[in-house]
Amino acid sequence: MNQPQLSVIVITPDTVATVATTLRRLRAQSVVEQIELVLVTPAPAEVPGFNWVKTVAMEVRHSTAAARAAGVRAATAPVVAFVEDHSFPQPGWAAALLAAHQEPWAGVGPALRNGNPGSLTSWANLIIEYAPWLDPLPRGPMTLIPGHNSSYKRAVLLTYGDRLESMLDAEGVLHWDLQARGERLLLEPAAKTEHVNFSRLGPSLKLRFLGGRLFAAARARGWAWGHRLVYICGSPLIPLVRFVKILREAKPGRFPRAALPLVLLGLFVDGFGECIGYLAGAGETMRGLSEMEFHRERFLTDGDRQAWEAAAK
Repeated sequence: MNQPQLSVIVITPDTVATVATTLRRLRAQSVVEQIELVLVTPAPAEVPGFNWVKTVAMEVRHSTAAARAAGVRAATAPVVAFVEDHSFPQPGWAAALLAAHQEPWAGVGPALRNGNPGSLTSWANLIIEYAPWLDPLPRGPMTLIPGHNSSYKRAVLLTYGDRLESMLDAEGVLHWDLQARGERLLLEPAAKTEHVNFSRLGPSLKLRFLGGRLFAAARARGWAWGHRLVYICGSPLIPLVRFVKILREAKPGRFPRAALPLVLLGLFVDGFGECIGYLAGAGETMRGLSEMEFHRERFLTDGDRQAWEAAAK
């Protein structure tokens, strides 16, 4: 095969060692010969094990959205996929995404598993961020797919031009816009990834606040103040609405119900962040989130950190 079919965009704020486990999982894919690795990094790097490697020299600590957009522009395959240094594709992930993209889906997302399931705080974070896509679940169209962990037809993303970075600030906004254009999104459970989540409570609450603020700021971009005011006044209800939706999705075996009190706490902090985002915009939120995005071992309990370090060897 003379051309890659899937460009996987991997971001590191420093060296390849930070994303070593993710790269190892990519090399183990059954269709690795079809993968182009697009590494966005501030440091020169050589990465063996791939037929195609592109390096994008860029400081990524202050905006992972800018780094992902740069990776999309540098990629050459017709399908691009985002992965994280703390989310590990499982066997068959790449093949399942490529097979799904033979159909006319603009975006295809994977099913998620918990990479550190021993902590209720980890479960709470995973539920808040990814409840609709937790394995097991059926294949089918969805209005949203997992942010930072999904794949897209590159040509569709490039239609956003200079707006691509802002559309990737909060991928839910991108998904709504794609559907307004008539595009469709698919959840493909044959593609699975294990996501490692914050398991220390203090950093988790900071993450929830920043995530809520960034989402609201991205969603409200261009809104008139009257429109913003409606959402500011309604923001205290958002956590309850989201919690009820999560309860409806709480099918047996998908996640432990013992995590639900922490879910509710996190949703209220997230909702407060949304209120500030509608009121005052993003501010330095993207910088704060980007600085928390990498080296997840900083935000794990001692037991989870030991397991993380063992997996990285």
